[in-house]
Amino acid sequence: MMPTQTQLRLRTLLFWAVPLLLLALPLVTNAYVQFIANSIVIFALVALGFNFVIGNLGQLAFANTALFGLGAYGSAILVNSFGLPWIVSIPLAGVAGAAGGFLASAAALRGIRLYYLAIITLAFGELMRWLYVHGKSVTGGTDGMGLPAQSLFGYSLTDDRAKFYIFLVIAVLLFKATLNILRSRVGRSVMAVRENEVATASLGIPTARIIVFAFMWSGFVVGCAGALFALHTSYVFPESFGMLHLIVSFAMVLVGGLGSVIGAVLGAAALTILPEYLRSFPGMEELFFGLIVIAVLLALPDGLASLLRKLSPIFVERYYRE
Repeated sequence: MMPTQTQLRLRTLLFWAVPLLLLALPLVTNAYVQFIANSIVIFALVALGFNFVIGNLGQLAFANTALFGLGAYGSAILVNSFGLPWIVSIPLAGVAGAAGGFLASAAALRGIRLYYLAIITLAFGELMRWLYVHGKSVTGGTDGMGLPAQSLFGYSLTDDRAKFYIFLVIAVLLFKATLNILRSRVGRSVMAVRENEVATASLGIPTARIIVFAFMWSGFVVGCAGALFALHTSYVFPESFGMLHLIVSFAMVLVGGLGSVIGAVLGAAALTILPEYLRSFPGMEELFFGLIVIAVLLALPDGLASLLRKLSPIFVERYYRE
């Protein structure tokens, strides 16, 4: 059952109420919990961008890690080599991610789809990681590169509590922009391609361009998240953008709910917090992590977002496919 107009208004109210309530979070957390909260915000954006391609577009893709790395390295290079303030580097890191999304998906303009395009995106991700390792003069190679202490309007951004407010504002803006796109004609075209590309093309919609756009918007969101990650960790390593990160990002999307914007937040929160609890089992973290993820997917094939949809129609997403 689709939500009524009243329920849609309640959903809009909830969208703005949650971030407003989260503004009080740094007042009641310690340094460790605040670091985890910042990580959740960043990986919620990563899951949101990743989900735009594999959930809303319906194209299996593996360039997410490369786009995340482009944003992180792009931000660090702009700050270190060009002296730009970190806050200015964020949209530029997003543009770098969007450019990477275009390169990863350009083959779609030649009619390449599905598993063939997925393999190309995987190869693109590995190529970018190779460049991070071997481009020592620019990226620092295996040693990585640091990000100097930053400030904004005279306020130091070395404290995780100060970072949280910036991260939260940027996340809200990107989530709102993504929702607006999904509700627009372009967003409906993206989901139409997911359902039936041939039928969509018969309506005169340029499906190849829609696919490339989806990758570029995904890259922009993930690239911005990479810039946040660079400030969050203060150091960027090639290992941060390898296959393990790709697997975890993919798990966040599936656990949260494929194609669900709410699910991006739930999946990021669940799989960022879970490893912290598993630290109590040294040497067994990966085993327990995998078993728990499998158990969740078996019990909730539509992800954690399906639990919210059962609670109230206000959580039903028009762009989500059951």
